[in-house]
Amino acid sequence: MDIGSTIRAIRKRKNITIAQICEQTGLSQGFMSQVETNKTSPSIATLESIAGALKVPIAYLLLRKEERIQIVRAPERMQTASGPEHLKVSHLGRTKNMRMVLVELPPGSSTGEHPHAHEGEETHLVIRGKIRVEQGEDVAVLEEGDAFSWNACTPHKVQNIGEDTAVVLIAVYTEEQEDWKLT
Repeated sequence: MDIGSTIRAIRKRKNITIAQICEQTGLSQGFMSQVETNKTSPSIATLESIAGALKVPIAYLLLRKEERIQIVRAPERMQTASGPEHLKVSHLGRTKNMRMVLVELPPGSSTGEHPHAHEGEETHLVIRGKIRVEQGEDVAVLEEGDAFSWNACTPHKVQNIGEDTAVVLIAVYTEEQEDWKLT
């Protein structure tokens, strides 16, 4: 873990000196310097004191880099094509077990000729258009603003039944880190 670098970055961003931290926490400047250079690991009680002086939650100091905020700017989104009809998929973001994508379905297109299944759970929000969804024996027609969720291990299918391109925002949760596809 790189707790020291995190502490230093927060301290500098907030224009707090090591001396000010030491004054609030009772720690020595030498010790704080060693903490910030990752030469020593502070106890939880010490971290709590440092977090208090920095006015940040102690949990933030314990986050690994991949657990912190991940920003994907619109022009930087990864774009892929998925399914037999090569639907346009914009990858908006992901965490260890969840990913969010924006899928464009041209008129008449679908996620495949036949329903398919995969690991995970999904929640969908229809941003634009009119779609037909089916999962097992359940069938529904949804329009802009409608949302639905399902366990993806049951065969399912999404089809654009409108006259314009449909856009669907999908949040996918999986227990395993895997590459998620519409097929």
